[in-house]
Amino acid sequence: MAEEKSLIEYPSEFPIKVMGKVNPDYLPAILYIAHQFDPTFDENKVEQRPSKDGNYLGITLPITATSREQLDELYRTLSTHPLVSVVL
Repeated sequence: MAEEKSLIEYPSEFPIKVMGKVNPDYLPAILYIAHQFDPTFDENKVEQRPSKDGNYLGITLPITATSREQLDELYRTLSTHPLVSVVL
Protein backbone atom coordinates (compact mmCIF):
# COMPACT_ATOMS: atom_id res chain seq x y z
CA MET A 1 0.00 0.00 0.00
CA ALA A 2 1.40 3.38 -1.00
CA GLU A 3 2.09 5.87 1.76
CA GLU A 4 -0.21 8.90 1.72
CA LYS A 5 1.52 12.10 0.65
CA SER A 6 0.95 14.84 3.21
CA LEU A 7 -0.34 18.22 2.05
CA ILE A 8 1.46 19.77 5.00
CA GLU A 9 5.20 20.33 5.03
CA TYR A 10 6.69 19.55 8.43
CA PRO A 11 7.58 21.39 10.54
CA SER A 12 5.15 24.25 9.94
CA GLU A 13 2.81 26.50 11.87
CA PHE A 14 -0.66 24.99 11.79
CA PRO A 15 -3.76 26.73 13.22
CA ILE A 16 -6.14 24.54 15.22
CA LYS A 17 -9.53 26.00 16.12
CA VAL A 18 -11.23 24.87 19.32
CA MET A 19 -14.71 25.84 20.52
CA GLY A 20 -16.08 25.29 24.00
CA LYS A 21 -18.52 26.69 26.53
CA VAL A 22 -17.26 29.62 28.57
CA ASN A 23 -15.74 28.17 31.75
CA PRO A 24 -12.85 29.44 33.92
CA ASP A 25 -11.00 26.13 33.38
CA TYR A 26 -11.48 26.02 29.59
CA LEU A 27 -8.66 28.27 28.31
CA PRO A 28 -6.02 27.02 30.81
CA ALA A 29 -6.87 23.40 29.91
CA ILE A 30 -6.53 24.05 26.17
CA LEU A 31 -3.24 25.91 26.62
CA TYR A 32 -1.89 23.07 28.78
CA ILE A 33 -2.73 20.53 26.06
CA ALA A 34 -1.12 22.74 23.38
CA HIS A 35 2.11 22.88 25.40
CA GLN A 36 2.10 19.08 25.76
CA PHE A 37 2.10 18.62 21.99
CA ASP A 38 4.27 21.62 21.06
CA PRO A 39 7.03 22.60 23.51
CA THR A 40 7.64 25.78 21.45
CA PHE A 41 3.95 26.82 21.67
CA ASP A 42 3.60 30.62 22.09
CA GLU A 43 0.53 31.65 24.09
CA ASN A 44 0.94 35.23 22.82
CA LYS A 45 -0.17 34.09 19.35
CA VAL A 46 -3.44 32.55 20.58
CA GLU A 47 -6.59 34.19 19.24
CA GLN A 48 -9.83 34.18 21.24
CA ARG A 49 -13.30 34.96 19.90
CA PRO A 50 -16.40 34.88 22.08
CA SER A 51 -19.68 33.79 20.46
CA LYS A 52 -22.35 36.39 19.74
CA ASP A 53 -24.19 35.62 22.99
CA GLY A 54 -20.98 35.08 24.99
CA ASN A 55 -21.78 31.47 25.89
CA TYR A 56 -18.94 29.94 23.86
CA LEU A 57 -15.31 30.83 23.27
CA GLY A 58 -13.43 30.07 20.07
CA ILE A 59 -9.69 29.65 20.43
CA THR A 60 -7.18 29.47 17.57
CA LEU A 61 -3.96 27.69 18.55
CA PRO A 62 -0.97 28.19 16.24
CA ILE A 63 0.78 24.83 16.72
CA THR A 64 4.15 23.93 15.25
CA ALA A 65 3.17 20.73 13.46
CA THR A 66 5.98 18.20 13.30
CA SER A 67 4.13 15.13 12.00
CA ARG A 68 0.74 13.75 10.99
CA GLU A 69 0.81 11.56 14.11
CA GLN A 70 1.32 14.62 16.35
CA LEU A 71 -1.66 16.42 14.76
CA ASP A 72 -3.89 13.33 14.90
CA GLU A 73 -3.13 12.78 18.59
CA LEU A 74 -3.62 16.48 19.38
CA TYR A 75 -7.04 16.44 17.64
CA ARG A 76 -7.99 13.28 19.57
CA THR A 77 -6.90 14.76 22.90
CA LEU A 78 -8.75 18.04 22.32
CA SER A 79 -11.88 16.34 20.91
CA THR A 80 -12.26 14.08 23.94
CA HIS A 81 -11.75 16.85 26.52
CA PRO A 82 -15.01 17.43 28.44
CA LEU A 83 -14.83 21.23 28.07
CA VAL A 84 -14.39 21.12 24.27
CA SER A 85 -17.41 21.17 21.94
CA VAL A 86 -15.71 21.26 18.50
CA VAL A 87 -12.19 21.01 17.07
CA LEU A 88 -11.41 22.15 13.51
